[in-house]
Amino acid sequence: MRERRLAYPTLLLLLAVPVSAQRVETGFLDRTVTVAGQSYRYQVYVPADYPTKAGWPVILFLHGAGERGTDGLLQTTPGLGPAIRREPRHFPAIVVFPQVPPDSQWVGAPAEMALAALRQTMSEFHVEPNRVYLTGLSMGGHGTWYPAYRHPELVPAESGAAVPALARRLAKTPIWIFHGEMDAVVPVTGSREPAGALKAVSTDVRYTEYLGLNHNSWDAVYASDEFTQWLFAQKRR
Repeated sequence: MRERRLAYPTLLLLLAVPVSAQRVETGFLDRTVTVAGQSYRYQVYVPADYPTKAGWPVILFLHGAGERGTDGLLQTTPGLGPAIRREPRHFPAIVVFPQVPPDSQWVGAPAEMALAALRQTMSEFHVEPNRVYLTGLSMGGHGTWYPAYRHPELVPAESGAAVPALARRLAKTPIWIFHGEMDAVVPVTGSREPAGALKAVSTDVRYTEYLGLNHNSWDAVYASDEFTQWLFAQKRR
């Protein structure tokens, strides 16, 4: 009987919790994820009108070499982060911003961390599992190929030369590749080659080469209405 009497005040306290305490945070939020005993900081962007919809698309954004670190913030400063801050209505999605540690790339443990952050975000928020998008710039653009090539839960395993094998694995995945014609950092052949291989297997692939543009093609991409309309029209079958 004593335990039963003690339960009632607890119930009353729970009912007395203010409704405001249940409010969902929006904007750029700090998060951490642990992989193989190592803790990593990352950011999640949640649209201001998140509570108004039952499900949201999810974007995983991979940053470039200049944003490597451990602060969990720098990766939101180039590319997609500023584009969201300028025009949040153009990106009606939950966006995950993992950060590669210093002197690392988007392969191995950092790639696993990015996917772990994505999965953790998908379990925390109301999302549409058939509308998960992957994008990146510079080192992150190159890094977007790694999850598709390495993860059998995303695409079937296959052996062979890297670029042709990658193209065969992604034969049914909509892809849009962008590159600046005058890129002095990453040779434009680095995008022309996979684009050609993907087109050779009838992939739903687009390739845009910005004439006269150097390395920074991402600002034009993320500001493009055509790109965002295409992106959010894609859905896993």
